[in-house]
Amino acid sequence: MSSIGNKPLVGIVMGSDSDLKVMKEAVEALEEFGVKAEILVASAHRTPERAARYAETAEARGLEVLIAGAGLAAHLPGVLAAFTLLPVIGVPLQSGALQGWDSLLAIAQMPPGVPVATVAVNGAKNAGLLAVQMLGGKYPELREAFKGYKQKMARQVEEKDAKLGEPRPVF
Repeated sequence: MSSIGNKPLVGIVMGSDSDLKVMKEAVEALEEFGVKAEILVASAHRTPERAARYAETAEARGLEVLIAGAGLAAHLPGVLAAFTLLPVIGVPLQSGALQGWDSLLAIAQMPPGVPVATVAVNGAKNAGLLAVQMLGGKYPELREAFKGYKQKMARQVEEKDAKLGEPRPVF
């Protein structure tokens, strides 16, 4: 698919550059649909002013969705959501003794009025795909491309099923 404009529409923020090994899956998912993203390292705890400033200026820079990956206490998605009107998607990162459960709960349990969409632990690919779906409301070409993506997945499942052979019930 061709690119949607020349500037990034999605901002991807992570608390550490070590998170890039997971968060690159969001970048790859967006690239599959021609959506450009910008990437930033900013910590909710170590550089809170940087994170807040990024969120406050995101919309003016043309961004339409933010994706934030965070581990442990996982405050980054919520901090970004507190400082922007843009939708924020949180990616809980597997880390620490609880292997990401702490991150998942921290992101999913946002207080009323500060929503953050939450995907699975290390679910950066789904975060990218969810961003594409959100953008599809404004960009019909993304909506159509996503429809094709889902149809392709369905065909792949049917092809795998056909390889199992007969006899089987058909639904």
